[in-house]
Amino acid sequence: MGGSYIGVMMQEVDSERAKALKLGEAAGVELTVVEPDGPAEKAGLKVGDVVLRYNGQRVEGNEQFARLVHETLPGREVKLDISRAGTAQSVNVRIAQRKPPRVEWGQMPGHMDIQMPDMPRAFMQLRSSILGVEAESIDGQLAQYFGVKDGVLVRSVSKNSAAEKAGVRAGDVIVKIEDARISTPADISSRLRAIHGKPVPIVLMRDRKELTVTVTIADDDPGRIQITPFQVPN
Repeated sequence: MGGSYIGVMMQEVDSERAKALKLGEAAGVELTVVEPDGPAEKAGLKVGDVVLRYNGQRVEGNEQFARLVHETLPGREVKLDISRAGTAQSVNVRIAQRKPPRVEWGQMPGHMDIQMPDMPRAFMQLRSSILGVEAESIDGQLAQYFGVKDGVLVRSVSKNSAAEKAGVRAGDVIVKIEDARISTPADISSRLRAIHGKPVPIVLMRDRKELTVTVTIADDDPGRIQITPFQVPN
């Protein structure tokens, strides 16, 4: 099963961000990405909205919000209490079920290869402990939405990771590491293996503007990297 989803990425709201969002306190989760034609966009949610309550339950953070979505059956409608530029609103969102990629098994006895001919690049997700991000390839219309031809979209950033220390955020699109173009999670893994112990420039697209941050990878980081054929649900 593909799981319940509404098609957003979000970040937790700290005290400094709360002031910018005209909130009375640091609470809820701020939407950093609203996927085109997804359930959230169809319901009228926008980037910059802060979700404060989910069916009346206070939203405490990213993990809890994602869990609430996961635990809601597809097809059900939920009420989200949000703040938009300091104004309280309520939005009803119909939870959808993400369709998993089609998997075809080999016909020969003992043949263990898995073929996924219809899986778009956007379903390739990267979990990198060395950088501290979850990310996925984007191209086509989704890439245009972010102002790039292709790249790797950051879904989430782990606390106290190399990426967080460098200023990488959820919703950023990685387009270069040093001078190398980045278009797939595999590109990131191949570059990371060679850069331990030295500062490395990473070129990002944020809010359709290019910027460069510097990431330093520790020499003792084992660099575990896992690529899986699934998106994170939100």
